[in-house]
Amino acid sequence: FVTRVRIPADQAEKAENPFDWKKVTTEDLMKGKRIVIFSLPGAFTPTCSSTHLPGYENAYADMKALGVDEVYCLSVNDAFVMRQWGLKQGLPEDMETGNFKNVKLLPDGACLFTRGMGMSCVWDTERGFGERSWRYSAVINDMKVEKIFIEGGGITQNSGPDPFEVSDAGTMMNYLKEAKKQMRAVCEHPHFQPYQ
Repeated sequence: FVTRVRIPADQAEKAENPFDWKKVTTEDLMKGKRIVIFSLPGAFTPTCSSTHLPGYENAYADMKALGVDEVYCLSVNDAFVMRQWGLKQGLPEDMETGNFKNVKLLPDGACLFTRGMGMSCVWDTERGFGERSWRYSAVINDMKVEKIFIEGGGITQNSGPDPFEVSDAGTMMNYLKEAKKQMRAVCEHPHFQPYQ
């Protein structure tokens, strides 16, 4: 990912722009962590702005309490668009990093992560979009997919509808609660011995 980050405050006073470019790898974001990522077709689009992102923002603290280290929203947009969208959505800004305090916005401007996940689609005839991400959400546990929810049962090129039924925050919360409950049952089993 190529994103924008705030430069240190002592340098920002002399700088023309308080942001600089930074390359962030998937390892930086996911190695040794359990994260939730949800991807959507585009910043500023109706469902993404009215429901998808706000749902995760509202559930952020609850997800963290269920053993999630971080929550990321990914879209095939550039860093400038993602930042402005977050500000327009009223997300609280992290003044040290330049991202946001709760849900972190990830620009996948070159569509590299999206292609790597096998979630690339094109909606050129339906919406005038070039290559974008299909709508999905996932739990990634130490660089491995623990659970994934893909809308519409799979990718549809030039889809007429934009399905939004399983990648929402409510579905993710239900999964996280059930996973925690199952883990608790395993740990409380009389024959359970922690790995050493």
